Amino acid sequence: MKMTKNIILQGKHHKPILVDVIYKETHQPKKVIIFCHGYKGFKDWGAWNSMAQTFAKAGFFFIKFNFSHNGGTSENPIDFPDLKAFGNNNYTKELDDLGTVIDWISTNKDFKNEVDLETISLIGHSRGGGIVLLKSNEEKCIKKVITLAGVSNYKTRFPKKEAFQKWKEKGVYYVKNGRNHQEMPHFYQFYEDFIRNENRLNIQKATENLKIPQLIIHGDNDTSVAISEAKKLHLWNPKSEFKIIENANHVFNTAHPWKKEVLSKELEKVTQICIDFLK
Repeated sequence: MKMTKNIILQGKHHKPILVDVIYKETHQPKKVIIFCHGYKGFKDWGAWNSMAQTFAKAGFFFIKFNFSHNGGTSENPIDFPDLKAFGNNNYTKELDDLGTVIDWISTNKDFKNEVDLETISLIGHSRGGGIVLLKSNEEKCIKKVITLAGVSNYKTRFPKKEAFQKWKEKGVYYVKNGRNHQEMPHFYQFYEDFIRNENRLNIQKATENLKIPQLIIHGDNDTSVAISEAKKLHLWNPKSEFKIIENANHVFNTAHPWKKEVLSKELEKVTQICIDFLK
């Protein structure tokens, strides 16, 4: 298995995008998967490396990356030393970052014998699920799209009423990171950018307009993103495939760090469903 980690791409927003590629070197074109992490996420979270290797063993060219403003840096891509960047993140930056990764692999000479650029698919976890649905609606080169515990609406995730008013007045609100106890800032630009781009960031509209195969996977024990959101995605695109993973939480019963050699049985099932769908 060949893995190249922390390739640095320069995106549109003056922060590096760190990329990993995992594949079996066969000098034969392989279907390409690009994976997008979720909120407070990163490409090396938990079992994502093990999941990537499972896809690679199945014959795919797997790409995962850190969004440029996820709070990580080139030197430390796992923790969040750059909280200013995190606070300045927004959905349009994430869409642009994914566009940069798609453009990069589409023009990369180093992997040209290993990738089949006619078969690029996107997988997004949680908030990243919304990003891949929006991008699949924008980019003609995307052939299939998968959401894992994906969100159905970005607007409903902003603070409500009094909390929103305080955010507007102070210009920042904080969310505690349960993993490392950092107070993570969200600057008010996040909301302003959403309102400016609300039409582009409409997940319902993007899902209804999809012309490619769509797979929706959700755990029935997800307390972070309700399974009702997956049901909405399926309702908006009745041609989509919808799989419920029994007894699975938001991260399919994995954790960070993930010390085991194998995936949880729930994430193993998720990965196999994805492989069958993409093949």
